[in-house]
Amino acid sequence: VQLQASGGGLVQAGGSLRLSCAASGFTSEHYAIGWFRQAPGKEREGVSCISSSGGATYYATSVKGRFTISRDNAKSTAYLQMNSLKVEDTAVYFCAVAGRLSRIGAEYNYWGRGTLVTVSS
Repeated sequence: VQLQASGGGLVQAGGSLRLSCAASGFTSEHYAIGWFRQAPGKEREGVSCISSSGGATYYATSVKGRFTISRDNAKSTAYLQMNSLKVEDTAVYFCAVAGRLSRIGAEYNYWGRGTLVTVSS
């Protein structure tokens, strides 16, 4: 089982980035996918998640209206489109899979390595 997050980088405040989470080694279409982030000195927090079919999504209040989660099961890939980025969005972003849609990180079974997003002012 592998999850590979990519797409992070340095962007100015107000800019956009699209993160990708590529899954391999299992049938990812059977799993919910979540995006989490951890900023320096802070606890990990849930950002967004999407059900196995893509029909249900959840967003943290801090990103609602700015971020959009999606998935392409044919490509075993999930995405996180991040618009209107703020300095406080700076963090390492991780993707993970769970048996059901959940906001709780502990319910996610497999985690990928993170990708760093840095938003400058």
